[in-house]
Amino acid sequence: MANLDSYPPALRHRISHREEPKLNTITTSSHAKLPVIDLECLLNGEYEMMEKLDEACKDWGIFRLANHGVPLTLLSQLHDLVKQLFCLPFESKQASCDGGPVVYFWGTPALTASGTGVTGDPNKINFFECFNVPVVQLHEFRPQLPLLESFRVVLVEYGKHLSRIVTCLFEAMVKKLSVKDIKKPTSAYVADKTGFIRVYRYPRNPNSNNVNNSDGNWGMEPHTDSSVMSILSFHAQDSSLELLKDHQWLPVQSIPDTLTVNIGDMMQAISDERYKSAMHRVKMNEEKERMSVCYFVFPDDEVVIENSKYKPFTHSDFRAQVEDDIKTIGHKVGLPRFRI
Repeated sequence: MANLDSYPPALRHRISHREEPKLNTITTSSHAKLPVIDLECLLNGEYEMMEKLDEACKDWGIFRLANHGVPLTLLSQLHDLVKQLFCLPFESKQASCDGGPVVYFWGTPALTASGTGVTGDPNKINFFECFNVPVVQLHEFRPQLPLLESFRVVLVEYGKHLSRIVTCLFEAMVKKLSVKDIKKPTSAYVADKTGFIRVYRYPRNPNSNNVNNSDGNWGMEPHTDSSVMSILSFHAQDSSLELLKDHQWLPVQSIPDTLTVNIGDMMQAISDERYKSAMHRVKMNEEKERMSVCYFVFPDDEVVIENSKYKPFTHSDFRAQVEDDIKTIGHKVGLPRFRI
C-alpha cells in the first residue's frame, strides 16, 4: 500500500492498514462487453466499421479503441511516471503546481477545472486526487523536479496522439450522422486549445464492498462528461469504473493495447441525441488503488450548438450553467437545462 504521506490529509482518514484485501470475486461475465472500434479501419473508410461506430455511440455511449496508433512504449512510460508522481509526498505535489498552469486538487466532483481542495460535506466527498493539465499550456510548465519534467515531456507527446485520434473519430461520427448544422471545421468542435488531461489516483478502501456506498465512499460519483468525447487509459485488471447500461451498473475493464472512449454531453447535443453521453462512476476498490489518465476535449467557445432538442448554446454557456448548478444546488444538471 502507498505511504499515507503521499495522500492529501483530507483523504488519509479513510485509508486503512487493516486486513489484507480479499481476492477479486467479480467474474469476467459480469463486465460490460464494450464494442471494439478499429481506428485503422475507420481511416480506410470501411463501411462495416463506420456502422459499428455508429451503433456503439447510439447504444453504449462508450467503446474501446484498437489500432489507435499510440506507441505502447509511450503508454507504458506514461503510466510508470503517473505511479511515481502520485507516490511523492503530498506537500511536494502541492508545491510543484503553485502558479499553474497544471493544477493539483483532490476530493471534489471533477466537473470543472476551477475548484481545488475539499468542498461540501466532508463525509460525502469523492475520494481521489488529480493533476489537471491543459495540454496546449504544457510549454509554460517548468517544474523543478526532474520527475515532473519527464512527465511533462511524455504528456506533450501523448497529447499529439490524442488530438489526432479525436479528429479522426469526430469526422467519422459526423460523416455517419450527416449533421446539417455542422457549420465550422472539425478543429472548432474538437479544439486543441480546449483539450486537457486529468490524471487520477483513487485510494484503496478495504470497506468499499458496500453496495449502497452509504458512507460516501465513491471514487467518483455517477456523472456524464461535459466534453465532446473523453479518452481514457487505465490498468487492464481494474474494474472500478462502472457504466450505467439498461438500468444496470456494469464494471468496465480495459483490454490491453486499447483505449476507452466516452461520448460526452456536447456530442449528444451535436448529434441531436442520436448518440448518448455515457453515465459512469468509479467505485473505491477493495483490493488496490486505481490510477487513470483521461483526456477531455470541447468545442471552441464561439461554436453554437443547434438542434431540435435544445435551445442554441455554446460550450461556454454550458460550462457556466454547470458551475452555477454546482455552486447553488451541489451537483451538475447538464443538458436538461437547455432542453426545449
